[in-house]
Amino acid sequence: MAAPVIEVQSLKKYFTTPYGMLHAVDDVTLKIEKGKTLGVVGESGCGKSTLGRTIIHLLDRTDGKIFLHGEDISDIKGRELKKAREKMQIIFQDPYSSIDPRKTVEQTVREPLRVSGRYKKSEMEEVTSELMNLVGIDNRLRLSYPHELDGGRRQRVGIARALALNPDFVVCDEPVSALDVSIQAQVLNLLKRLQQQRGLAYMFVTHNLSVVRHISDDICVMYLGQVVELCPSKELFRNPLHPYTKALLSAIPSVDIHNPNVPEILEGELTSPVNPKPGCRFAARCKYATEACQQPQVQREITPGHFIRCCRVEELN
Repeated sequence: MAAPVIEVQSLKKYFTTPYGMLHAVDDVTLKIEKGKTLGVVGESGCGKSTLGRTIIHLLDRTDGKIFLHGEDISDIKGRELKKAREKMQIIFQDPYSSIDPRKTVEQTVREPLRVSGRYKKSEMEEVTSELMNLVGIDNRLRLSYPHELDGGRRQRVGIARALALNPDFVVCDEPVSALDVSIQAQVLNLLKRLQQQRGLAYMFVTHNLSVVRHISDDICVMYLGQVVELCPSKELFRNPLHPYTKALLSAIPSVDIHNPNVPEILEGELTSPVNPKPGCRFAARCKYATEACQQPQVQREITPGHFIRCCRVEELN
């Protein structure tokens, strides 16, 4: 079998603070196949965006391994990193702040082509037009500036820029959270169509479980820097096993008036990600926590393809 497009093993990213070491991403292991989408969900501050940015080397890892098409890219620098980055791109959450306000649509989309040094001027003109057409930006907007576009069009510019060099892996960092609901649907459908056409592997970072259910093949649930549950999307919604995942799913609004969801209210204090204790980080808010939960927790495969970080999962399900 071909190697996954992206694979990370025991990836860690820590930040130094005046109070100690902040464990933003801590011992994360996952992989993404060609043409597949891994949804990454969790509360704000759980490390979702940091994970994506560390994988594509926007942030330097603290420890662990990163593989692109089976090749270890954990420590690459300089020209090797520039070459690898052509295969790894990111679509940012806020299309207004991530696009240079002084550049036109045409200049923004063309920028990666120019930086790569692989295209002649005449070729860049043609490829720019193709990219704009690909993401649904009308040619009449070539000379428009970001402030002249609505949020949906600005995000399409960001998508065109990310796809300019034909990447294999794209981190979608909450790409629709700043958009109106109707525009969200258009952008999500565009991302799915582009994935089918190009065989892209996506890491789709979001806090919206309805969105992640629509677009993801697999879902990774994060809590304070760690993966607490990882499995196929259908399996997660059919048979969630981790107490935190169950609490998240209970908060999804239900359209069934005869069987509405009853949100599970998580009580207790949020554990600090600075110098965390070795036990389960969800234990302080988990009604099932025991002394065993104070011991280090490992990510285990409970059933084929279903990974859990919880020592009591068998007796609770």
